[in-house]
Amino acid sequence: MSALPRRRAPFDFILLTAALLLTGLGVVMVYSASAISAEQTMGKPLYFVERQLAWAVVSLGAMTWFSKLDYNRLREWLAPIYGGTAVLLLAALFFHPIAGARRWIHLGPIGLQPAEFAKLTSVLFLASYLDKRHSKLGTPLHGLVIPLGVVGVLLLLIGKEPDLGTPSLMFGVAILVLFVAGARMRWLFAAIGAAIPVVIEELWRKPYRRARLMTFLHPFENIKGTGYQLAQAILAVGSGGWFGKGLGASQLKLMYLPKPYTDFIFPVICEELGLIGAFVVLALFATILVRGVQIARRAPNLFGTLLACGITFTLVIQAFFNIAMAIGLLPTKGIPLPFLSFGGSSLLSTLIGIGILLSISRQAREGAA
Repeated sequence: MSALPRRRAPFDFILLTAALLLTGLGVVMVYSASAISAEQTMGKPLYFVERQLAWAVVSLGAMTWFSKLDYNRLREWLAPIYGGTAVLLLAALFFHPIAGARRWIHLGPIGLQPAEFAKLTSVLFLASYLDKRHSKLGTPLHGLVIPLGVVGVLLLLIGKEPDLGTPSLMFGVAILVLFVAGARMRWLFAAIGAAIPVVIEELWRKPYRRARLMTFLHPFENIKGTGYQLAQAILAVGSGGWFGKGLGASQLKLMYLPKPYTDFIFPVICEELGLIGAFVVLALFATILVRGVQIARRAPNLFGTLLACGITFTLVIQAFFNIAMAIGLLPTKGIPLPFLSFGGSSLLSTLIGIGILLSISRQAREGAA
């Protein structure tokens, strides 16, 4: 009598619930933060929220598909995924710049930002490579040079847009994944040491980056100039109190801050929903962190462990970067808040990542810590 096939575990419903709540809140807050701006610039109050809702439907569909897919099959598609990502990043450099950056590929009414998908590609490559070469990670070639070299190609293409925030995020996640995989600490510290002067040089080479750094150090020194954006965001966060002014009652969005529905949506949340609303958002991201780490620890193989860690670290560290930027703990940078900021590419890549985590959770080892 043949053995019965192993039944898959159910989805991690706690992780799924946190993702759905953040996605739903994101649609609501995009509408609240963008309606007035959309009416004045586009002549249609629902212009941005309609697009965010459409992307949410597509992204939730993608999440569902990836959640039912055996995540191990992603290894079979690694070469075309990596090649396609590199080609898209290269193609974006030839499109018309927006605000001085070539980050988008425009296909009619649809705009794609390849860097958002490069985050997942980087994590997928690292998880696959470090699993296959796990026994050789004690050497600098396999434990540092090759994995960071392959990821570095994507970082270089993104940096040419120009963009410093996304490559910094991806590099940080790569170091953490290498650490989890068991790479030697001295090689990791060597990589960090080599990256620091590169970041400093990039910060100082571009005048607008120097201005952002000076604004971060002295946010209220030039409140009508370079410090205007950050000062308005900090004032919005502080004015919400415990319970906020009420949904739709933000003053920050009344043309005081350009496009508050994108990278600076967290101050709008704080102003309208107060400290309680901010704590709810932070609690949901903390839930994703805890469940993601638990899924990684219970994954049936090292590939699943590293993939889950990489996706979880990417989402949570990106959220930390955005929130810290919005409240003046880090220099301002164009990094969206996962689930919440307006942007189809960001939402799609985020929910694909959640779908992969759900797929790994369905194959979790019973009784694992």
